[in-house]
Amino acid sequence: MIRAKKILLLFISAFVIITVACEHQSPLIADESQTLDGPVDGLTSDEILNHLQGDDIFNGRTFTSSNGLGPIFVAQSCNSCHRGDGKSHPFVTVTRFGQTDETGNKFLVQGGPEIQSKALPGFMPEELPSGATFTRLIAPITAGVGFLEAVPDSLILSMADPNDLDHDGISGVPNWKALPAFIIPNSDAISQDGKYICKIGKKASVYNVFEQVVFALNEDIGITSEYAPIDPHTLQVSEPEITNDDISAIAFYLRTLKAPSPRLEENKNIKNGHSVFIAVGCEGCHKETLKTGKAFCEVMSYKEFHPYTDLLLHDMGPGLDDGYTEGSAKTYEWRTPPLWGLGLAPQSQGGSYYLLHDGRAHSIEQAILMHGGEAEGRIENFKKLTQQDKYDLLKFLQSL
Repeated sequence: MIRAKKILLLFISAFVIITVACEHQSPLIADESQTLDGPVDGLTSDEILNHLQGDDIFNGRTFTSSNGLGPIFVAQSCNSCHRGDGKSHPFVTVTRFGQTDETGNKFLVQGGPEIQSKALPGFMPEELPSGATFTRLIAPITAGVGFLEAVPDSLILSMADPNDLDHDGISGVPNWKALPAFIIPNSDAISQDGKYICKIGKKASVYNVFEQVVFALNEDIGITSEYAPIDPHTLQVSEPEITNDDISAIAFYLRTLKAPSPRLEENKNIKNGHSVFIAVGCEGCHKETLKTGKAFCEVMSYKEFHPYTDLLLHDMGPGLDDGYTEGSAKTYEWRTPPLWGLGLAPQSQGGSYYLLHDGRAHSIEQAILMHGGEAEGRIENFKKLTQQDKYDLLKFLQSL
């Protein structure tokens, strides 16, 4: 194994040398701002190896009955939902069901919280139990998720304003949740009544990337592990079908993905669109700049980055109330989605936009106009824009 690692390191070093030597000659080198996948800059050689190992599983492993798939499942691989580390198409959705408030999911004994809509031969896929509330979710981009995970709780709480004390119409709150036994809170984590601030997921109901990987493997692919030993089909404890090392490798890969890069920042329309974005009030929730605390990797610690989110839950009005929730979120509350990578969404969505939690919006403008609740004042500001300012704002959002 050590010899294999040395060979791989030599290969990586040779590749870097050749790339640098040829960068002025080759027209095939991709502009990294046009892609979402790829590791963050500055990783050590060992960290690059760990990233590549996770990449191989996340993007290269297809699960079958011989290596743990199902027997009921949603997908056979990680990248079938996160192709190119981007958003998924509505053809690839996850249906979650069974929780309407903070008291927990009443349908866990009936296969909750997720419908496994496919099955191996000889088995029947799950169906939605009678009386269960549900939501359909498209997968978000995974690029930059390690930076989001590393935002300290203290910064999130500093942005929260549950009683709207500044009277700006925005009253974001964190999602507090009890953690699974296998999750160790960060050293600077803030707890409240035994619950912790979560940041990952549509409703910010997942504490960190590791937790997301464990339960995505279990609920989406039907893979049991030491951390999630319950088989989604039998609802009984089963032997692990993936190693702890493989899970750690996937989590490391995701945590060390680069942050999406903006494009054409000096374009005059895009520069004006950025100013309009601020003037309309979008930055009230879609915070342009955050800063990590102590991160999973040293190179990602104490770094400013630009995700355009506050990682808080906001009331988005009755139009986006899906009747389902997780953690302490209300059914009408959603975590502010990061806007970085927005302009690249069509690359993984078949050439078109499918935005909001379930892909119902087919353009950026349509997604904006579907905002409600706390965003209503901002939507009115948007509607009053001149055609030029509206055009520039949309061009700015496409540049992210």
